[in-house]
Amino acid sequence: MVIDPSTTKYMIKANIKAEGIVEKSDVVGAIFGQTEGLLGDELDLRELQRSARVGRIEVELESKGGKSNGTITLPTSLDRVETVILAAAFESIDRVGPCKATIVAEEVEDVRVVRRKKVIDRAKELLNKVLEDSKVNGESIADTVRQAVQIEEIINYGHDHCPAGPNIDKSDAIVIVEGRRDVLNLLKYGIKNVIAVGGTNIPKTVIDLTKERITTAFVDGDRGGILILKELLQTADIDFVARAPQTREVEEIPQKLIMKSLKNKIPAEQYAEMYDIKLEKKDKDIEPKKEKREQKTKQRSEEPVAEKQKVEVSDEKQKNYAAMLDEISGSLKAVLLDGKDKELKTIPVRELTDELKKSDNISTVVFDGIITQRLLDIANNKDIKEIVGIKIGNVVKMPASVRVLTKKDVQ
Repeated sequence: MVIDPSTTKYMIKANIKAEGIVEKSDVVGAIFGQTEGLLGDELDLRELQRSARVGRIEVELESKGGKSNGTITLPTSLDRVETVILAAAFESIDRVGPCKATIVAEEVEDVRVVRRKKVIDRAKELLNKVLEDSKVNGESIADTVRQAVQIEEIINYGHDHCPAGPNIDKSDAIVIVEGRRDVLNLLKYGIKNVIAVGGTNIPKTVIDLTKERITTAFVDGDRGGILILKELLQTADIDFVARAPQTREVEEIPQKLIMKSLKNKIPAEQYAEMYDIKLEKKDKDIEPKKEKREQKTKQRSEEPVAEKQKVEVSDEKQKNYAAMLDEISGSLKAVLLDGKDKELKTIPVRELTDELKKSDNISTVVFDGIITQRLLDIANNKDIKEIVGIKIGNVVKMPASVRVLTKKDVQ
């Protein structure tokens, strides 16, 4: 009896090598003969075939140089465990006809998965045709088009086969996330330059990629996200840090929170300073990448405030700020001054934002760190007149009331 194709679940695929010339009938006979009684009555091959739980054994052979090689396939409607036991039993066969032989079960294919993939692929083709032919506008069709265009098939990138979006090898900037589901969620909303590390053991593929691209690490808002972030900061060349809201995961947050989290990213150096994380020293090979990144960042931050940066500061103040920066260089400290440039206090950089929020008499901040958008927003709200730091980070909106100076400006 032949198995019903509609009930086939798995397909056993095996390779055979025989030390002589054998025929298909020899192979089939060896399979029936040498597995008889091996697996008990429930998995006896002849009984399984009579009850249509396995199908016909198909054999394809090729003889060359006095030896035979070929493939064996057997469809089954057994469950997964029974099927793999049957496949393993094939490997117990050591003779075919008069010849020594070896059979290796190469694969147990889930026929339903193959069929499902064919259905999905065909459905995509039909959907694309429908969308091309249709001129109907509306919210439902817009959602369908958006998903069809934006959700790309995830790829395996590099020697480590990291889950990634289709644009990972084309973009100057990349986003690093934890796992495959994070990649899929970002792809859903059109972010295609994303790659996953798969845990705290950062793949070399990702480490090498960060040396060439402007890199944002986007992690979960839980303890696991912190651990992965620490590992990334210590092993890879991370430029910016973004985190999902507290207790939330990247794989499940909606588009609005994804965009908000990425918009509020901060420079990696600033994050490391805030949380006392030691960064690994980078190789000279990544300097061109850093220069490129700094040029882009500088262009974005300086264009809205080109006239603002032309405001002159007296030589005396410049010398005073330069001396302060030299004094606190490498200490991750911040000096707070009042309206008469009198020093109020010196604090760690990680406490700076909290101190600014609760103080009302600070006029100038000189600190050993990177000037960020968050810091400028707080300074604007608290009527702080000047911010002096090492350099400007990812700033897109410069407050008109705050004068911004870097170490380069005061030297």
